[in-house]
Amino acid sequence: MKIAIAQLNPIIGDLPGNAQKILETAKQAASAGVRLLLTPELSLCGYPPRDLLLNPSFVETMNITLKKLAQDLPPNLAVLVGTVVKNTEAHITGEKTLFNSIALLVAGKVQQYFHKRLLPTYDVFDENRYFEPGLQANYFVLDDINIGVTICEDLWNDEDFWGKRTYAVNPIADLSILGVDLIVNLSASPYTVGKQKLREAMLQHSAINFQEPVIYTNQVGGNDDLIFDGRSFALNRQGEIICRAKGFETDLLVVEFDEIQRDLQLDSGSPGYESEDEEIWHALVLGVRDYVSKCHFSQVVLGLSGGVDSALVAAIATAAIGKENVFGVLMPSPYSSEHSISDALALADNLGIKTQILPIGELMQGFDNSLAELFAETEFGIAEENIQSRIRGNLLMAIANKFGHLLLSTGNKSEMAVGYCTLYGDMNGGLAVIADVPKTRVYSLCNWLNEHQQTEIIPQNIITKAPSAELKPGQVDQDSLPAYEILDDILQRFINQHQSAQQIVAAGHDQVIVNRVLQMVGRAEFKRRQAPPGLKITDRAFGTGWRMPIASKINWLAIN
Repeated sequence: MKIAIAQLNPIIGDLPGNAQKILETAKQAASAGVRLLLTPELSLCGYPPRDLLLNPSFVETMNITLKKLAQDLPPNLAVLVGTVVKNTEAHITGEKTLFNSIALLVAGKVQQYFHKRLLPTYDVFDENRYFEPGLQANYFVLDDINIGVTICEDLWNDEDFWGKRTYAVNPIADLSILGVDLIVNLSASPYTVGKQKLREAMLQHSAINFQEPVIYTNQVGGNDDLIFDGRSFALNRQGEIICRAKGFETDLLVVEFDEIQRDLQLDSGSPGYESEDEEIWHALVLGVRDYVSKCHFSQVVLGLSGGVDSALVAAIATAAIGKENVFGVLMPSPYSSEHSISDALALADNLGIKTQILPIGELMQGFDNSLAELFAETEFGIAEENIQSRIRGNLLMAIANKFGHLLLSTGNKSEMAVGYCTLYGDMNGGLAVIADVPKTRVYSLCNWLNEHQQTEIIPQNIITKAPSAELKPGQVDQDSLPAYEILDDILQRFINQHQSAQQIVAAGHDQVIVNRVLQMVGRAEFKRRQAPPGLKITDRAFGTGWRMPIASKINWLAIN
């Protein structure tokens, strides 16, 4: 039996468009002699649909679209489609009104539904808000092959692999007891750095432990702050990866199930990435491309400061949507150095993007004149520095409004963490491209890009010069922040690893610096809440999965 993995890139809420993608892929698969086609979790509506699911008419339209799709599919092809199903007992039991389900479409009809059993509520997930968990192991029979069906999280509770259980049941173990010949998993698993290695190791363990071949189908594409990397794959009973789909691209992958051996046959597939930097680059390019197109923009604008952050964002945007669609604006102040302008222009020339220089000195003077009486007998400080950033933010927003461009914010994760950013200034934008990329990783990505392209895309002076906001004479970031190598390690331990101040100090960091950094993180929460969506690449991003109070009295330094 030939089985195909449809690695699709749905648009959330576009029911007819997503159905058409499934139909076109199904026709392609049928022409290749495929018997069973797999599509990702919630492939009909796109993942995550969030509160669209609270709209009854949306759910009903999805059901109508599913039945129409079943009628349109090639008659000899069975297709598994991700959808939602009404819980008809909810009004009696008090349960959630929907199931997160997979529909089996065969011979023009919806033949069977399979409900997701494990509903995640951690990080960006909030499935208990909408769904009731399924209670039964899910399988169907096709051409005398017993095929077990799991949905995303259903695979992530093997206590032998994790050393613990997160949920009461293990769907893979239940399917193994039923004696299925093959387990398929339909996923919408968001990307984070290194996650693919974890997925493959986890499913290799399960395949060997339960002596079950597994086919893992994952969604691809950018949806708001989430990036889905695809990289679907299949394993035989021995835990060998027999094929792997492309990363960060749509793909159609065909595998064969040997009915005599009752196992999947060895094949080939796309190789992995050589480095984390290469992987992150492709993720961010996809995230920008899809955010721009799915939000109905065609061009972007960003401020070019001559610094490394805006340089990286400009390079990502150029790779994502083309140099002709990227507009860089230089806004020098009296404090801007000559190399800031020359470096930004050199970058723009390397990328081939359009630029405009808008000096802000006169605008700064106008603010000074307006505030002179009120600010009399006070010292120049943060308020005056931030006015410069807000002038630039206003200019960029004016350009975005005038020409219908999407404004890209260029702040990195290190700055967002400690509040080294200006509300209504450099935080302005519709998408924060590198908001989950620490400063040290920004440098690493720039170096990787130059090496990968075998030419200087990011001018070397941008990479080697001391980082500075240039809001006052001679200013550098390290006037008010620790060295980024130190800062990023502290932030990684605190934010991602949930280490206490005492643990971070025990790891070798200075107590005074640790205390100061943690206090800065706490004070900056009100800024982060007002930031644009930021593309998620780590397992702890400042976005939908970060749920901290703004008004609080938490003493982070006292928590062990």
